[in-house]
Amino acid sequence: MTETNQNVNAEEKVDNKLNDLGQDQKDQILSSFDSFKDYLGKKVEAGQRLGMDEEKLAQTAQKVANFLAEHEEPRNREEKLLQELWKSGTEEEQHKLSHMLVKMVQ
Repeated sequence: MTETNQNVNAEEKVDNKLNDLGQDQKDQILSSFDSFKDYLGKKVEAGQRLGMDEEKLAQTAQKVANFLAEHEEPRNREEKLLQELWKSGTEEEQHKLSHMLVKMVQ
């Protein structure tokens, strides 16, 4: 399988996982900023175990952040700040913020 196909498959898996989350799961993850960071940290660890490098982890975090910005209302001040930063940034800035989020939870 080529790297391009692997990237497409990884993106599809992220999309499917996000769409499959039930409202209860979303509520639990987004109930506090600490629970959000814990969830993201576990996903970063899982990605690392699968051999994902920092760039791939950041791309995945960017996909999750796009989903949250489009589909979920912030539930606390920290999430509201992240959403405002996300929406005001360019795609390049969002990508850099994704790298920072990955680093934050490692």
